[in-house]
Amino acid sequence: MSKDLYVVAEQRDGEIAKVTLELLGEATKLAGDLGEKVVGVLLGDGIKGKAQEMIEAGADKVIVIEDAMLAEYVTEPYTKALTALIKEYDPNIVLFGASSIGRDLAPRVAARIHTGLTADCTHLDIDMEKYFEFLHATSTADTDAIAKKLGMDDKTLKMTRPAFGGNVMATIRCADYRPQMATVRPGVMKLAEPQPGKQGEVEEFKVEFAPEDMNVTIKEVIKETKKAVDITDAKVLVSGGRGIGSADFYKELQKVADLLGGEISSSRANVDAGWIAKDRQVGQTGKTVRPDLYLACGISGAIQHIAGMENSECVISINKNDTAAIFDVSDLGIVGDVKVIIPKLIDALTKYKAAQN
Repeated sequence: MSKDLYVVAEQRDGEIAKVTLELLGEATKLAGDLGEKVVGVLLGDGIKGKAQEMIEAGADKVIVIEDAMLAEYVTEPYTKALTALIKEYDPNIVLFGASSIGRDLAPRVAARIHTGLTADCTHLDIDMEKYFEFLHATSTADTDAIAKKLGMDDKTLKMTRPAFGGNVMATIRCADYRPQMATVRPGVMKLAEPQPGKQGEVEEFKVEFAPEDMNVTIKEVIKETKKAVDITDAKVLVSGGRGIGSADFYKELQKVADLLGGEISSSRANVDAGWIAKDRQVGQTGKTVRPDLYLACGISGAIQHIAGMENSECVISINKNDTAAIFDVSDLGIVGDVKVIIPKLIDALTKYKAAQN
């Protein structure tokens, strides 16, 4: 019988990716609703020492697959290793980060073990009451009809993701096959506080590789010299939309970000216009963020953008249109011209910081 929630770790150069730690925290909550355990899966070469980090992040057990062939991520050997592990342990749920690696690996594994995969999830639920709380807060779905169809004791994984370009949110279940599999967008799950010294089991799983399993040859690994900004780590984001008028106005937004100790970000429209780099984009086709403060400047609030920032702790919006959708998800809305308000905000913040010093 399928049991336990497995989180497949993503590691680069021996460092566990943040999305893996986010998923371990979320898996702990889901496992509590099932009465099952959280199992981390760690693949690499000489990587066993990182198992404790996964345990402290929420795993009850970590299964390690080590081999020289797994030193760098290559699709075929990683797929073979993970497929063998799933067939051996028969997990109930398997979660991946929706990163470049997770999006490459998860569908191939799902195909080999003949199960479904829900990609790019932004919300997960097991317990029906918790799922209905989510639906009541985010939709007009008929929960009575859902309860009648599924029953309140349903324990399948409810995997919610944007569909039709982000215009609707769809919840998908894999009722007939196991494991239930999903990739989850980085940044959508809250990072749990680590538990230093937490004890857990570490088990090694051996996979027999053949030379033909390595179907590509890695000649050289060239690391990017320019470090891309990871806006998902920022505590403060000052975000510009079409309403800022031009790329030059990002210089003003950068001043605000510097004064607040944050970063600048953007809606998709400005990325498409070439005003700012893609790695600064927030939204369904960009990054999902949850900063302490999200300052939306000249952003109308398309559903695709809101999907990427609605979990921010505090949202302050500036827009000259008093019916802009962004105000519906804002803690504070300012109706006015962003080009007038931002310079005044810069002056006020500058004076405030000077007074503090």
